[in-house]
Amino acid sequence: MFYTVAEAARIMRVDPATVYRAIRENAFPAVRLRTRYVVPVRAVEELAEQAAASGEVVDVAQVAAERRTAREVGRLTGGAAW
Repeated sequence: MFYTVAEAARIMRVDPATVYRAIRENAFPAVRLRTRYVVPVRAVEELAEQAAASGEVVDVAQVAAERRTAREVGRLTGGAAW
């Protein structure tokens, strides 16, 4: 399942422009369908769970960087891609 960017922004209580900016900077997970972006429901849920479990601020850019690194390591080592 997916949220529109507006739906994801509303859930996270931020402006949709903030979400679009993070997507363009490759700091937020999204799927591009032609000219539109959609956000996986799982991504929003995982961010909320991570914040609730840790009791701390979740830096989405850091999460995205860790995912990119894990994918790259998997690619280079022939392992699973995250």
